[in-house]
Amino acid sequence: MSEDDNSMEEYPTEIHDYLTAFEKSLGSVDEMLKTMMSVSRSELLQKLDPLEQAKLDLVSVYTLNSMFWVYLATQGINPKEHPVKQELERIRTYMNKVKEIADKKKASKLDKGAASRFVKNALWEPNAENEHTSKTPAKGKKRQ
Repeated sequence: MSEDDNSMEEYPTEIHDYLTAFEKSLGSVDEMLKTMMSVSRSELLQKLDPLEQAKLDLVSVYTLNSMFWVYLATQGINPKEHPVKQELERIRTYMNKVKEIADKKKASKLDKGAASRFVKNALWEPNAENEHTSKTPAKGKKRQ
């Protein structure tokens, strides 16, 4: 009997797919972390504008806290009763604030000059010429 067969008997077969997916996810996280760690943080931040720097910092701290959440769960500690839950909620709040700022930056700006010209031309203004033409009947129309 091989070691793999022995380990298959130690846990229910229903969770084998979940464990396989978890292992693949850990591999992906490991690759991403190696990529991020290969570049110095100061070098990376120099290439980003302040909003992008904030996004990077928030994603980094959220990922770290999420990994700690998983660690607590693997140790049999309920992460919902641990302070890490409040920390994740706090980070989410800041992520939403950064998202709002980014959305405002992308929103179209109002051209006040064009808007005032549009409104001015759309409104009817009585003047001497308009009063004169309104008193005389239009050509081709019969009065009743």
